[in-house]
Amino acid sequence: METISWQDFEKVDLRIGTIVAVAPFPEARNPAYKLQVDFGPELGIMKSSAQITRLYRPEDLLDRQVLAVVNFAPKQIGPFMSECLVTGLHEDARTVVLIGPDSRVPNGSRLA
Repeated sequence: METISWQDFEKVDLRIGTIVAVAPFPEARNPAYKLQVDFGPELGIMKSSAQITRLYRPEDLLDRQVLAVVNFAPKQIGPFMSECLVTGLHEDARTVVLIGPDSRVPNGSRLA
C-alpha cells in the first residue's frame, strides 16, 4: 500500500450533505441514480451520480446525510455532469453501502 503525507490528505475535502433529490439515471452504463446533495450555504447543492440502486430506493435516500468528496473536478458521466463523489463501501462486487453520520450534523461539516 502506498502511503501519503498529511498534507496530501488535507487536500481532500470530505463533507456531509443531505440528499434533497433523487432521479433515475437510465442512460448510465451501470444502474445508478442522479442525486442532488445539499452541502449548506457555503457550497450549496451539488450533483452526483451514484451506483447504489441495489441497496437503496429513491424514497430511502431523501433526507439521508452522506459523506462526499466535494473538491474533485466535475466529471461527465454520459449526459450528466457529476460535481461531487458520494462515498460508500463495497458490501460485495455490485453493492455499495453509503457512508454517513450516526447523528445529524450541519450540512457542509468537514470530516474531522
